[in-house]
Amino acid sequence: MTPDRATADRVTTVVMTRDRWADLSRTLPRHSGAVVVVDNGSRDGTPELVRRHFPDVEVVALGRNLGVVARNVGVARARTPYVAFADDDSWWRAGALEEAADQLDACPDLAVLAGHTVVGPRCRPDPVCELMRRSPLDRPAHLPGPVVLGFLACSAVVRKAAFEAVGGFAEILHFMGEEELLALDLTARGWHLCYVESVVAHHEPSASRDAAPARRARAGRNRLLTAMMRRPWPIVGRYVVQELGAGSAGRAAVAGAVVRLPGALRRRRTLPADVEAARALLDHVGTA
Repeated sequence: MTPDRATADRVTTVVMTRDRWADLSRTLPRHSGAVVVVDNGSRDGTPELVRRHFPDVEVVALGRNLGVVARNVGVARARTPYVAFADDDSWWRAGALEEAADQLDACPDLAVLAGHTVVGPRCRPDPVCELMRRSPLDRPAHLPGPVVLGFLACSAVVRKAAFEAVGGFAEILHFMGEEELLALDLTARGWHLCYVESVVAHHEPSASRDAAPARRARAGRNRLLTAMMRRPWPIVGRYVVQELGAGSAGRAAVAGAVVRLPGALRRRRTLPADVEAARALLDHVGTA
């Protein structure tokens, strides 16, 4: 890993991992600058292996699986104003973080820069990127890209101060679809999030992944929980109906949300009217 000025002075990369040393050993050499690996209780010896093979990388071994809260731990360790997230099967293209830092320097009200994600060896754009590119939300002239209310964490660079001011990623969501709640809370505090197509991250999905139905159920559960914590109740009801009509994964999503409902209700805080209107517009046009 060769540090450059941007990554050494302005950006720390936080990598969340669990039981994926084979992937991590392949992607870590592609990172530059300061890197913090936060291990969610791996059983394959990942923390020790990182320390042995990548002595310049800071390792935080949590000892148990905290889900996306691991990223919060990594952000707290960062000593730079910006933090780039990566998964153990992703990395940033050379020069991407320098450009991201330049854009964040130029826009002090920008909390999250959502990069362009390319997938696999053929570098196919992730479908979410097209949704962000077509965002219908009003865009202030000074921002470097379309305004969004969601993003992919593995290809996002955040302003540390803004991220920590809203509490980072929420423990109740654990994993999958955790980005929306953070995006809504940042926007409610007056921050902007935008998509910048020229800032590119690579994602080569790990072969060690949960089955698609389980991932779909978690994503649906967290969509419901986010709505329960921030959206009007008629929206929540509509989402529940949609999930119940989406087969076994949708029913599992509703069941999972019901289990966590007391915690969601304790955290319920509806959005300001303008933010809710923006989120409702995205529901209407089917984008992100």
